[in-house]
Amino acid sequence: MTTASEWLAGARPRTLGLAIAPVVLGTAAATTNASFRPERAVLALLVAIALQVGVNYSNDYADGIRGTDADRRGPMRLTATGTAAPAAVRRAAVIALGLGAVFGAVLAIMVDLRLLLLGVAAIAAAWGYTGGRHPYGYAGWGEVAVLAFFGFAACAGSAYVQHATVPATAWWGSLVVGLPACAVLLVNNIRDADGDAVAGKRTLAVRFGRPLAKRLFVGCFVGSLVSVVLIATSVPAAAIGLLAGIFAVGPVRLVLKRSDPPGLVAALVATVRFTIVVSLLTTIGLVIG
Repeated sequence: MTTASEWLAGARPRTLGLAIAPVVLGTAAATTNASFRPERAVLALLVAIALQVGVNYSNDYADGIRGTDADRRGPMRLTATGTAAPAAVRRAAVIALGLGAVFGAVLAIMVDLRLLLLGVAAIAAAWGYTGGRHPYGYAGWGEVAVLAFFGFAACAGSAYVQHATVPATAWWGSLVVGLPACAVLLVNNIRDADGDAVAGKRTLAVRFGRPLAKRLFVGCFVGSLVSVVLIATSVPAAAIGLLAGIFAVGPVRLVLKRSDPPGLVAALVATVRFTIVVSLLTTIGLVIG
């Protein structure tokens, strides 16, 4: 029987910062000059976390049954290692995505029923990344989806649910957190490029090679920090987010100089850390500004 600690490991808790960061930043952007509605922020956070866990389990299940994870390094894969039965992992994904749907439906009823369409798109994207007959993650569109949903949908969406409007700072904030989220997927795919190529998974790292993927990785950090500057043109105190640049040095150095799985796993973890720090510092700047 799969233990609770194994299910937790399979949920990849180190990635949850990617779900939390855009909600925090988007909420701060929306409430800079307006009232804060905590119940809506909590629901948005629950939606983001549930969808993140759901996509992690879905990815585990789909890649596992396809054999893509047979020689994978990094976080534990429940399906590929036989730690949990494929049907159980699929069920866990459905439960997590279902919870996200419930929380999202409540939020849509409170704010705007059109948000239901965004929720449907997010769940479809979560499942379709590696699931179904034609998973878009196998065609090199994963980074685009990450930017769309972990950036714009999560950050601008969290701003919208506060007061049914999205300020410019939230749109730029979507890039502040969305681009590092893309970097997480890039480094993950750089690490797994050889195995993905054999399995027919045509990620950007497979299609265009590791050198270009590494340059895109660096570009994600640059774009994130440039977006902080653009937020600071409206709220000068938000420039404090640039201090997160210190946390960009480690992962960039690792990706440029290392190609071994342990080094790239360390870069992945450090990239998530950067995402959290840049989000929190920029949020502090928005609050005090």
